[in-house]
Amino acid sequence: MKEFELKYGCNPNQKPSKIFMKDGSDLPIKILSGRPGYINFLDAFNSWQLVKELKAALGQPAATSFKHVSPTSAAVGNPLSAELKKACFVDDIEGLDESPLACAYARARGTDRMSSFGDFIALSDICDKTTALLIKREVSDGIIAPGYTDEALEILKSKRKGNYNIIEIDPDFTPDPVETKEVYGITFQQGRNEFKIDEELLSNLVTENKVLPSEAKRDLIIALITLKYTQSNSVCYAVDGQAIGVGAGQQSRIHCTRLAGNKADVWHLRQHEKVLNLPFLPTLGRPDRDNVIDSYINKNEEDVCKDGVWQKYFTTRPEPLTAEEARAYLDSLSGVALGSDAFFPFDDNIERAKRSGVSYIAQPGGSIRDDVVINCCDKYGMAMAFTGMRLFHH
Repeated sequence: MKEFELKYGCNPNQKPSKIFMKDGSDLPIKILSGRPGYINFLDAFNSWQLVKELKAALGQPAATSFKHVSPTSAAVGNPLSAELKKACFVDDIEGLDESPLACAYARARGTDRMSSFGDFIALSDICDKTTALLIKREVSDGIIAPGYTDEALEILKSKRKGNYNIIEIDPDFTPDPVETKEVYGITFQQGRNEFKIDEELLSNLVTENKVLPSEAKRDLIIALITLKYTQSNSVCYAVDGQAIGVGAGQQSRIHCTRLAGNKADVWHLRQHEKVLNLPFLPTLGRPDRDNVIDSYINKNEEDVCKDGVWQKYFTTRPEPLTAEEARAYLDSLSGVALGSDAFFPFDDNIERAKRSGVSYIAQPGGSIRDDVVINCCDKYGMAMAFTGMRLFHH
């Protein structure tokens, strides 16, 4: 296939629209179902790079959930605890533990389920039956992977009345080292960001604490690779082999840290005993449960425990999760990793990170206030590595 005509560009008025190779060669993809659009392909090609790089860096199957050209999360295929399975709505998936790829997507989708509603999925490995069954029941726009088993393809093709977007990509495709884009009729050119992220990047520990356990290195690598494909400014929290909070596209670094930290907090609190045992009506759908859980944790627009309201969602009135209970739960956490795509200009970022259990940090360094940031890390016994490499993505 030399080119693929799209229905329209970013918006319905932006026509004509298509994808093609500038050198006239065949596209490195096959469209097995559906008709992906402009934004679908932006998500697909960015997300594929992320999981391919994660697999190469850590040697484990990887998955990501993308929305509007940024990941909601990314994860490798570690098994899930019983509590996390329940929090991610996958405790009923048979054979989940036997499929590292399904575990990776269960983690990626389960991190920020509200943001992942209508996501685009990327898998580093051939999609198997278990992963396909997990995806089948989620609201999703499409998937890109290096291949699909026959059973998995049949399951995925049944989504959206046979119109689910399924893309197969050549895993050996290597893009041109120089890339271009046009803005307002003006062509930009730059070398592709081929910077390798691995453990060696974390060797310059600038804090008094210079201990980085292997799990922390893994999580920092996940955070940094996730940031490499996240719209800047961006900050990412990670733990247990997955990104648990991504703050993307903010103009202020502290706003990134707060946004990502708030998402990480919600991910942790979804595993609180009160949340896991919410008495949902059996007729309440999964997306509605996500909205109710978010309101229950964050005290949003609707008080879901209020008389006259709880009856819409629960069989019995649940006890609220108090601010004191939530804070005590979060204060008990530690071992979370934090990556930033550019330096921290103020120590307020470290103070906010501490509130979400951060113990390990990786950032480029280079601020005139590096000493202030380092001192704040030392105050809390955190270990921080300066990578010397910015990871902006626009």
